[in-house]
Amino acid sequence: MVTVDRLLTVQQVAELLGTSVRFPRRLIEERRIVFVKVGRHVRIPESAVSAYIAEHTVQPVVVRPGVLRRAA
Repeated sequence: MVTVDRLLTVQQVAELLGTSVRFPRRLIEERRIVFVKVGRHVRIPESAVSAYIAEHTVQPVVVRPGVLRRAA
């Protein structure tokens, strides 16, 4: 059985990411996120947004106490 993701508008993705509408539109234009064309409308699967967030999440660096780092 095929499960269908909820399809989000560009505006909804922008709100979810906390950005302007311009950012998800640029992701679409540069083919950096999966999207679906529904007629002339563009929709982004919710799972694609989750995958984008997971792929671009940066984990913190753990620094041991007492170890000084030099500025570059």
